[in-house]
Amino acid sequence: MPFDRSIIDHYESGGEQLALAIRGLKAEDMLAPPPAGDNVGKWTIQQVVLHLMDSDLIAADRMKRMIAEDNPTLIGFDENKYATNLFYEEQSAEDAVTLVSLNRKNFARVLRKLPDSAFDRTGNHNERGRVTVGDQLKLYTKHLEHHVKFIHSKRAAMGKEMW
Repeated sequence: MPFDRSIIDHYESGGEQLALAIRGLKAEDMLAPPPAGDNVGKWTIQQVVLHLMDSDLIAADRMKRMIAEDNPTLIGFDENKYATNLFYEEQSAEDAVTLVSLNRKNFARVLRKLPDSAFDRTGNHNERGRVTVGDQLKLYTKHLEHHVKFIHSKRAAMGKEMW
């Protein structure tokens, strides 16, 4: 069965989705602790954006290594330690969004050139076991969308919904 290449367009558009999700927010909005409640998560919007940048760059590296190498070892990371120890509150969310957008646009060019068989290439994740390029592409496309929903929930809780 051929690989559904429409996921590549969806993946590529993630940077735009993230940019829209934070449009119009001020620094204090980005750093505001989330209110208690369902569907807002524990992180600030700033932390979510920086998490998405870090995880996106890691995901692209993993996929690149699976494409270029034979069954590479893929190492997990502790997202909470990244958020705590990498000064997320002092980084630029706007720069992070730009990095996500450019990374996805650039890597989508590679993905479009691949034969369908390349999406079945594997890596061995130290926590999840065997994964494929196609699995990772789908996972990280959904990952960004999952966190963008949290951003929208946080905005709504602050009375700053997107119109």
